[in-house]
Amino acid sequence: MKSLAVFCGSRFGSSPIYQEDAQKLGRELAKRDIMLIYGGASVGVMGAVADAVLTAGGQATGVIPYFLEKKEIAYKNLTDLIMVDSMHERKAKMAELSDGFVALPGGPGTLEEFFEVYSWAQLGLHQKPFGLLNSNHYYDPLISLFDHMRDQQFLQEKYHSMTLVDTDPAGLLDQFASYQDPDVKTYITEKQT
Repeated sequence: MKSLAVFCGSRFGSSPIYQEDAQKLGRELAKRDIMLIYGGASVGVMGAVADAVLTAGGQATGVIPYFLEKKEIAYKNLTDLIMVDSMHERKAKMAELSDGFVALPGGPGTLEEFFEVYSWAQLGLHQKPFGLLNSNHYYDPLISLFDHMRDQQFLQEKYHSMTLVDTDPAGLLDQFASYQDPDVKTYITEKQT
């Protein structure tokens, strides 16, 4: 793995653990010589992970739409800052540049980015690992929802197990290194219609 997209919030959240885990992930990416691909902001959890990567001697590429450049306060000292016209272009560029995807704590935008790569994986549009850094058990309710989806037969077990989860950045990246993509999505058979 040479690059990793990180989806996360432009705020710090209520617990200092979110910032600390973002920094741990950033240092771990630099240590493993994995380039950070992220939303390009200098604030919140986004800024914390980028700061940690760069301080540890790693590389960080930000992708930010022009309209968010001032609102999210674009990080000017990155290895590379790519400006795009829309959120759609931002996600497409991040996906193109990345060998995997991690969601740190964040809000609806973070979840939207995560769910898009999850859906794409189910459809066989990519075979890249993706997961949740479950800092301070932030994603426990979402993990329970995935279990509920599986139990209610809206999520097949092979797709349920695609989401890698860990509370430790190094442990999560170790899981990424051994990730095996399941078969592509199966659809309803003629017999079921």
